[in-house]
Amino acid sequence: MTDPELTADILIVGGGLGGVAAALAAADRGASVILTEEFEWIGGQLTSQAVPPDEHPWVEEFGITARYRALRDGIRDVYRRRYPLIDAAADRADLNPGAGWVSKLCHEPRIAVGVLEEMLAPHRSTGRVRLLERRRPIAAHVDGDRVTSVTLASEVGEDDVTVRAAYVLDATETGELLPLTGTEYVTGFESRAQTGEPSAPEDAQPENIQAVSVCFVVEHVDGDHTIERPADYDFWRSYTPAAWQGERMLSWTAPNPRTLELSTREFDPNPGDDALAVDADQSRNAGDHNLWIFRRIAARDLFDQGFYASDLCLVNWPSIDYFVAPVIDVPREIELERYAQARELSLSMLYWMQTEAPRPDGGTGFPGLRLRPDIMGSADGLAQAPYHRESRRIRALTTITENDVSYAVRGEAGATRYDESVGVGMYRIDLHPSTGGDTYIDVASTPFEIPLGALIPERVTNLLAANKNIGTTHITNGCYRLHPVEWNIGEAAGHLAAFCIAEGTTPHAVHASGELLADYQRELNASGVELHWPEGRVHAY
Repeated sequence: MTDPELTADILIVGGGLGGVAAALAAADRGASVILTEEFEWIGGQLTSQAVPPDEHPWVEEFGITARYRALRDGIRDVYRRRYPLIDAAADRADLNPGAGWVSKLCHEPRIAVGVLEEMLAPHRSTGRVRLLERRRPIAAHVDGDRVTSVTLASEVGEDDVTVRAAYVLDATETGELLPLTGTEYVTGFESRAQTGEPSAPEDAQPENIQAVSVCFVVEHVDGDHTIERPADYDFWRSYTPAAWQGERMLSWTAPNPRTLELSTREFDPNPGDDALAVDADQSRNAGDHNLWIFRRIAARDLFDQGFYASDLCLVNWPSIDYFVAPVIDVPREIELERYAQARELSLSMLYWMQTEAPRPDGGTGFPGLRLRPDIMGSADGLAQAPYHRESRRIRALTTITENDVSYAVRGEAGATRYDESVGVGMYRIDLHPSTGGDTYIDVASTPFEIPLGALIPERVTNLLAANKNIGTTHITNGCYRLHPVEWNIGEAAGHLAAFCIAEGTTPHAVHASGELLADYQRELNASGVELHWPEGRVHAY
């Protein structure tokens, strides 16, 4: 049973990477924390959404926080201690269990869940962190410019819970607390007049939001594992969105994000490639020619023969991007209907792969593709949660625009350097097709910083953004939304809330005071948060 009213120093709503990082940082500094999560697994895009970590090329050396490095090290440690790796794989410091080309650390999502739980365990044992599982925010109470409490509904039939806290962190995937608390926010595309961004449209398009995707994992084994024909299969089979230039979305063909020209990939299960030779560096090689190995999360050849019957292939491709209609700022029943449609799209892609997809040998269909519900922690084999690329975004003290990070704008001068930096990140500005009919936007960026003001709303005094809901634009969200950046945002927000409680100050005061800001940044640095990139060791891509 859960008490109907709870109190803590800090309430963190959303147990994704930002939320967990915030909880660890706040608890380590001595604050009491209540952390909530809607789905069965904490970890968000890394776990319940099943997306391998999108990271920059220097991640093994620098450019991430110490706690995020501990997460990565912990994942590898599980494989070394518990899995029958071949010697050549176990001996590698940069072990990549999936040998996927999208990331230097492709792995099964459940492994990350265990490591995150382990990182939180000491604080949960002392009661400093309390995790409320399967909870979703449904209401908030506000007094002037302060949030006083948040009410959370149960996804499993328990009573509602109201939590009172001195600080509230919105670490949800879509900025769910912003409308509930009346915090001013933005959605979709801003206009060029508003932001001055060269890639922005002439008019604002608040309903033009990036695709969501429902990922899944398959293996390829003997037998016929064809699923039941999805109810909406005929619709999705014939769907030809504008960006596909007349080609069907259910295919191996999709626009090249950088050139927008149509590109046809291959799909060759268990190709017997040299898994130890995979060089997962997106700045040198996109690695998506053979979709089987692009986001592979288990390469069977790295383990004792027979341990895995097949590689495990994570499907997160353009063909499952749902952008028919937005899922943000619509009534809950419509939101759920559209999530269901996104799931139908993913199942339709699987059914097409099993029955109609062209094979390298000239035949059609891969009936040996089998869903792995056990890998995903779900009943139907799809990810527990949809993968959101875009959130509501606070109207922040500092808004990061394309002009701050784009290589075409900044050149060799590099991204805007912030005296108020609370961390670093790097990824191309990578925007998927959106609900307004837009195609990809893929713009080279320079290694960038995370300004403190991007976490702080203009008006509300005790709510902080702790996920991809910070003060970016639709365009810069495309490079600030990835795993290590989200973690860094959450870690900085959790530490800031605890710092303000201990010092008897506010986030706005920290932002405005050089002395307070310096004290806060010293603490971040001491806890392993890098505030600036090393000179001369990074480049745009």
